[in-house]
Amino acid sequence: MYSSIWPIFLLFALALQNCSKAQPDNPVAVSEKSTYKLELVVDEVDIPWSISQLPDGSLLYSEKGGQLIRFQSGVKTTVHNFKNVFTNGQGGLFDVVLDPDYKNNGWLYIAIATSSDEGKTGNTEIFRTKLVDNKLIDLESLYKGYPETDKPYHFGGRIAFDKSDYLYFSIGDRGNRDENPQDITRDGGKIYRINKDGSIPKDNPFYNTPNAKKAIYSYGHRNPQGLIYNPAVDQIWDSEHGPRGGDEMNIIRAGENNGWPVISYGINYNGTKFTDITKKEGMQDPLLYWVPSIAPCGMDYVTSDYYPDWKGDILIGSLKFMYLNRCDMDGAKVVTQERLFDKKGRVRDVFQAPDGFIYISIEYEGIFKIVK
Repeated sequence: MYSSIWPIFLLFALALQNCSKAQPDNPVAVSEKSTYKLELVVDEVDIPWSISQLPDGSLLYSEKGGQLIRFQSGVKTTVHNFKNVFTNGQGGLFDVVLDPDYKNNGWLYIAIATSSDEGKTGNTEIFRTKLVDNKLIDLESLYKGYPETDKPYHFGGRIAFDKSDYLYFSIGDRGNRDENPQDITRDGGKIYRINKDGSIPKDNPFYNTPNAKKAIYSYGHRNPQGLIYNPAVDQIWDSEHGPRGGDEMNIIRAGENNGWPVISYGINYNGTKFTDITKKEGMQDPLLYWVPSIAPCGMDYVTSDYYPDWKGDILIGSLKFMYLNRCDMDGAKVVTQERLFDKKGRVRDVFQAPDGFIYISIEYEGIFKIVK
């Protein structure tokens, strides 16, 4: 009896294993007017969290484990290996973003989960630095979220600039949803706005509020791992992880409460509810939400002429379902959504580079350029 069942069981197990792998090897995305494919640019990666492009066309990308790597003419150079990184769980080296005036001032901005006690606890910290001869110099801390905690999730870690060169960044609720997101005297569960030198704009919404964290721009967030400036509407937008359901894309406005965890379209991971409401006066509705969760990570707004049928759209990576999500936009309205490069892998970052091409990083697969 057992000998006859065993081959069937083995075939079933192998089928499940194959389904769990990223598929296919060379996916093609057929959009409204064009067919696009992925061209491998950087191979042998682990978790490439963020991509930027230097003026000479070389790529600068971060590995979650703490390595900042430059890829130039087919050669990888580790320009810095951060030592005080809290790498437990979701922690690590996050965003790397060039200053809007990088050609003149040379500043890079980096988000890291740093630790002050040899990796036992950590929280998100924002730095600026310069890259000279493939080495980082003039490393400055601009903002650190406190307190550090041993919880290994919800760090945020994204950075974006608006047209006025204000620097925005995200820190997740750090797994403390009952205290951090709704309390403006505490870090965590917030989008922040600072000047490029780390000083805080005096017109920030809570600058004059007693005991408030003056850098806070909006609050009531869970884990924003996408953050962009949308030039079509002159606004900062984010994408963030909900729990089991309730991932969101939000318009970020000064002083607004985005509701977490008071309102949500999600439930606890064990299937129980933590809230019965999805709307409340004084709390902002998401522009878009996903049930079930897609685990959105990394996003960008398309302006490049290379992708005429995607211009004005927003691309968001899905970690859970392993595809690139295209939001067909009409201003601030999502018209339709489309899955691209389905099952290729966990899309960690989406980046439209100055050269006009869109690059995506896929965990353990590589950094790819989207081409015709």
